[in-house]
Amino acid sequence: MNGAEPRQADAPAVRTVLGDISPADLGVCDAHDHLFLRSPQLPGQELDSPSAAAAELAAFREAGGRSVIQWTPHGMGRRAGLLPELSKTTGVRVVAATGLHQAVHHSAESLEQLRADGLAALFVRELTAGIGETGVRAGLIKVAGGFHGLDAHARWTMTAAAEAHHATGAPITVHLELGTGALDVLDLLCGECGVPPHRVVLGHLNRSPDLTAHLRAAESGAYLALDGPSRAHHATDWRMPDAVRALADAGFGDRLLLGGDTTTAGARSVHGGPGMPHLLRRVRPRLVTDVGEELVEQILTVNPGQAFGVRWT
Repeated sequence: MNGAEPRQADAPAVRTVLGDISPADLGVCDAHDHLFLRSPQLPGQELDSPSAAAAELAAFREAGGRSVIQWTPHGMGRRAGLLPELSKTTGVRVVAATGLHQAVHHSAESLEQLRADGLAALFVRELTAGIGETGVRAGLIKVAGGFHGLDAHARWTMTAAAEAHHATGAPITVHLELGTGALDVLDLLCGECGVPPHRVVLGHLNRSPDLTAHLRAAESGAYLALDGPSRAHHATDWRMPDAVRALADAGFGDRLLLGGDTTTAGARSVHGGPGMPHLLRRVRPRLVTDVGEELVEQILTVNPGQAFGVRWT
């Protein structure tokens, strides 16, 4: 697709919904977003329209985007079977996720069944064989922490994610609730469970504007996804350039990722919201002014390939 170069079998690869590609072929990447998403926590705002997803991807490509890492995990309306055709028709590479979000997004019955079936086994199956009967393989494991800590559900899902990582090599992305708990997550995943820090992506870290915590997370070797810039009234937006500058000045420009994290139908650009194109139309030029074109290009094109490109086993 899109003239990708042949890739050696043992080289790092990003696992897209159309197959494995070289990390260099991602191009300009939205490193954290959603095409489809359903949750009882977002009633009436579900992302479940294929036509809206296609229009959003087309708008993102028109703005210069070439790939999207979708963090929607198991049980939240991924519609994985639709992703290959959306990718083909829009020319945007798409990476799907396995994993599990916080307990509030799932029914007690579904969680009980997952415990009985084995969570790590589900993750491995979706990474290697495919999601359900679609044959579409996930390219990452998404899990979630709690506010200021890790409850039993978070420890269960993260331990399963670590097991699946060791079996496959897959990267692990982490929803940090309001940007908190990053160091606890790293203690568990990298300390207790032995996941290499460079295989961990910490999402939403910028929602807690604590530079000391940001620096300690970056020092570990993990990737920091500064995402959700569509929230204009949130510290995510107006403090993001300061966070990028401070981390880059400390030598961690190669640890940074940017994403839009569109989570509601009203936030799509095709419905009048900022959506995926906002990352490139508004956030990108702001960051260029603050930290320079070279670093912004690295964050959008080089770092995602390094974060999501792994040697699959």
